[in-house]
Amino acid sequence: MTAVVISVAVGFYTVYKNVADQQTGAEDPDFEKFRAFLRNLLMHAAVGTALGGVCTTVGEPQNLLIASYTGWNFVEFFLRMAPVTMPVLVVGLITCILLEKTKIFGYGALMPERVRDILVEYDEAEAAKRTDLDVARLVIQGVSAVILILALGFHVAEVGLIGLTIIVLQTAFNGVIQEHDLGKAFEEALPFTALLVVFFGIVGVIHDQHLFSPVIAYVLSLPEEAQPGMFYIANGLLSAISDNVFVATVYIGEVKQAFTNGVITRDQFDALAVAINTGTNIPSVATPNGQAAFLFLLTSSIAPLINLSYMRMVTMALPYTITMGITGYIAVIYMI
Repeated sequence: MTAVVISVAVGFYTVYKNVADQQTGAEDPDFEKFRAFLRNLLMHAAVGTALGGVCTTVGEPQNLLIASYTGWNFVEFFLRMAPVTMPVLVVGLITCILLEKTKIFGYGALMPERVRDILVEYDEAEAAKRTDLDVARLVIQGVSAVILILALGFHVAEVGLIGLTIIVLQTAFNGVIQEHDLGKAFEEALPFTALLVVFFGIVGVIHDQHLFSPVIAYVLSLPEEAQPGMFYIANGLLSAISDNVFVATVYIGEVKQAFTNGVITRDQFDALAVAINTGTNIPSVATPNGQAAFLFLLTSSIAPLINLSYMRMVTMALPYTITMGITGYIAVIYMI
């Protein structure tokens, strides 16, 4: 989803910049306002992927792992998470509205009317030139999107196989048969992929050295009613400063082992699984490296164009981190 929004933002930026350079030259009074608008758009969208991503098995990579350890299907996973995820969803949407109304933390930028006119004129010109072949390609993209959603929702195959299927469908029915044409689509994700390789290398070391075991042992020594809240906090803090996927991977593995060894009951294991999933997905919006969507956005080509740096992302994510993180913690304490 983040990749789609980035593509849209790049399209907006490219169209306007090309026209603006021809019309105004180097000095463009609307350019900074437009960049601020795109920053707002992308940050809200990235937070939106986190809000939805925590809810279902296919929302984040670790969700699939947690679902496989607990044996929950798509619907059961959603229902198990709902007591925490639904309040967080409501608070996240309210935070979005308040940020746009109050214009704090770098939000509230509006698209200049001149920029909108340029984009509308470009869209109308492109629509006038659209051929039946172009329409057919759009239809193929729509059908592929439906297939993707249904395949993920019903988990008809592993996520990687579903992704490859979509690539084959899109390329075959759109006539993309040259490798150098197909390869361009993967350039945007290369820095992000490299970081993932590093992260999972770290996961291997942590798992092999049992570095999280003392923390997990301490939390499991607490009274049962206190354990979900402590897991939420521990996972949230670690995910914010590292990466939520590998934190969840390590934690759910250790908790599963504790359940297998008879240290905790099945009900407690389910409660801790909810705490781990929500703890690694919600507070992790605090930093770009905490959420895959944020990291992908930071390493994308659009980030330097709209002046979206690491610290600016941290600042803009701060209100979401506070409101959503606190709501999630309260829900974990009182609702599961």
